[in-house]
Amino acid sequence: MATDPDGRTRYAIVGTGARAEMFVRALVVEHADRAALVAFADVTQARMDAHNRWLAGLGHPPVPTYRAEDFTAMLTKERVDTVLVTSVDVTHDAYVVAALRAGRDVITEKPMTVDAPRCRRILDAVAQTGRRVTVAFNYRYSPLHEQVRRLLAEGAVGEIGSVHFEWLLDVRHGADYFRRWHRDKATSGGLLVHKAGHHFDLVNWWLAARPVQVYAAGRLFFYGEGGRRHGYARDYDRAHGSPAAADDPFALHLAAHPRLRELYLDAEAEDGYQRDRNVFAPGVTIEDDLAVLARYSSGATMTYHLTAYAPWEGYRVMVNGSRGRLELEVAESTYVSPSAAGALKGAALHGAEAIAEAGGTTLTLRPFWAPPRRIPVDGQTREGHGGADARMTRVLFGGGPDPLDRAADAEDGALALLTGLAANRSLETGQPVRVADLLTLP
Repeated sequence: MATDPDGRTRYAIVGTGARAEMFVRALVVEHADRAALVAFADVTQARMDAHNRWLAGLGHPPVPTYRAEDFTAMLTKERVDTVLVTSVDVTHDAYVVAALRAGRDVITEKPMTVDAPRCRRILDAVAQTGRRVTVAFNYRYSPLHEQVRRLLAEGAVGEIGSVHFEWLLDVRHGADYFRRWHRDKATSGGLLVHKAGHHFDLVNWWLAARPVQVYAAGRLFFYGEGGRRHGYARDYDRAHGSPAAADDPFALHLAAHPRLRELYLDAEAEDGYQRDRNVFAPGVTIEDDLAVLARYSSGATMTYHLTAYAPWEGYRVMVNGSRGRLELEVAESTYVSPSAAGALKGAALHGAEAIAEAGGTTLTLRPFWAPPRRIPVDGQTREGHGGADARMTRVLFGGGPDPLDRAADAEDGALALLTGLAANRSLETGQPVRVADLLTLP
C-alpha cells in the first residue's frame, strides 16, 4: 500500500550506476503522478551526489542518500514501498532479500542474481514473505517481441519443434563487458547469465515452457590475453592517464564523457572501481564466444550462439514448427567505425546499451504451401531498446495494461538464470546439465 500522503508509491533505488538513470527519469518525469522517488543507496556518495545533481536538471529536488550498510534503516526512515535494485549483479540478492523481509516489494534489474544459492534465497524469501519481486526484462516489452509472442501463441507456425537464436555484440558494445566488473564471472555470472539471460527469458516466454537440459561450449577467444595473439593488445591496464590508450579503438576515455566521469572516475577515491580497464588485460574470467543447446519441457530445442566481437550488432531468431517457420532479423548497428568503437556514443544515458539502433528489422512468416509474408510491427522505435524501456516503465510505475503478461516475477527470473547457470556448469564439466540438478522449482 502506498505510504505517500498523495497516494503515490514511494520508491528507493539501490545502486546508482549508469543503468539507474533510466529508472530515475521514468520515476520523476514520465510517472511522477503515480510514483515518488524518495531515496538513493549506494556504496559511494559520489555517485548518489551525481544523480542528485541530475535530478535538479529535471526540476526535482535532491533525495536523501544512504550508504549501502544503512539500506535497511533507509526503508523505514523513508517509508519506502518498493525498492529498485540496480547494483552490481552479485549484490542483488542481499538487497532483494532484505527488502522482502522488511515487507517491501522489489523491482530488480536482470539478472535476478548470479548463482543457484542466491536464487534459492530470493525464492524462499518471496514464499515466506508473500511480497513480490519483478525482474526488469525489458526485451519482453519490445513491440517486435510482443508480435512474436502473439504469432506463436496463435499457432502461426503450429507446434514448435526448435528455435535458433544468434546474438551478435559488436566490438563497441561487446568490448564494454570486458572493461568493467562484468569481466569477472564471480561478479556477473558471465555473459550467459548477465547478457544472454535476456534471450533465455524471451525463449521461455515465447514457448511458454521451461528449460530442462542444457549443453554448452565456449571460450575466451577475442578479448583478454587473446588480444595479443590477434594483434590488438596495447600495454596499459586502464585507459585513463595511459598514453598507449590514446588512439586505441577499444579504449573508453571516461574524462570525455561527463556522465561517466561523474559516476565512475570521480568516485574512484571511494571504492577503487575502474570502469575503463583494458579489454585485453589479464584477469578476464568470462567467455566471449558461446554456443548453447537447450531442451525444454515442451520437447522443443534451442540452439543459441553469442558472439561478443562482431563487426555489426543484432540478432536472428528462427522458430520452426509443424505449420511453417517464423524468421526475425534485427540489425541494431550495421558497422562500427574505428573512431566510434571506444567512444560509447550515447553513454550519457546508461553505457554502451544506450547506442541508438541504426539498422532495421524484418519479421517473416513462412507457412507451408504458401508464399512467405512480411509481418508488420507497429510501435518499434530506435530508442531505448526499440521502445521497450518506456513501455516497461509504463507497466512498472504507471500502472499501464499488461495483456501479454510481460511483467516477469521471481520464478521467471529464476528460469532465465537457470539456463545460463546450467550452461556455465556444462562449460566446466563438458557434459549436459539437468536444470533440476541445480535448483528445483515448484
